[in-house]
Amino acid sequence: MNPNIFKTISYGLYIIATELDGKKNGYIANTAFQLTAEPPKFGISCHKDNLSASMISKRKQFSVSVLSQNCDRELINKFGYRSGAKVDKFEGIASIETADGIPVVTEGSVSWMVFDLVETIDVGTHYLFIGLLKDGEMLSDEPPLTYSYFHAVFKGIAPKNAPTYLSKEMRKEAAQTKPEPKPEKNLQKYECMDCGWIYDPAIGDPDNGIAPGTPFEEIPDDWTCPDCGAEKSEFEPVD
Repeated sequence: MNPNIFKTISYGLYIIATELDGKKNGYIANTAFQLTAEPPKFGISCHKDNLSASMISKRKQFSVSVLSQNCDRELINKFGYRSGAKVDKFEGIASIETADGIPVVTEGSVSWMVFDLVETIDVGTHYLFIGLLKDGEMLSDEPPLTYSYFHAVFKGIAPKNAPTYLSKEMRKEAAQTKPEPKPEKNLQKYECMDCGWIYDPAIGDPDNGIAPGTPFEEIPDDWTCPDCGAEKSEFEPVD
């Protein structure tokens, strides 16, 4: 089976958020869709291992922010590749709260919606949360960010808990590129298998003490991906 078939399905990119006992949390989702017009019901997907899954189940309310094509990549990194159990994802992020106290990310968003949870369906690794629309607002007329644009322009890959996540092996198979001679060692680029960030030796990672011209092999073993925090061992060479 060709793994590229998964890329032919269209998606958007959204931030799903909720609050429980004073803690706000959210995650990046590419699965948010309208189910019915009257009453207006929507579905979202959430991995069972996500902190947000248990929070939504208990709070029974959540928000959906539709991301703009012009949103900052760091916004996606923060909500998509970092754990809310370890960091405050809302720190430094523009947001509002509804009258019920549900957080809504407005930064980099074209619109937002808030839902009451009315049904939960166990679909295996994920929960399908069905929500009844309660409120919403347009924020911008910028084009929404699509998953295909995220892949093509942001060079991003799905987080491990995303329903569209492809394993390293499947991504290699999907590439289907003809092998070419590898460049010299000091020019070899490496890709983070967790988030798709590329380490280019010509640029280095000056913000984290890695000078331009530093081969990947000479980077300290405790260095981590500046985008998602993945360990050095999660990088693989790319042409």
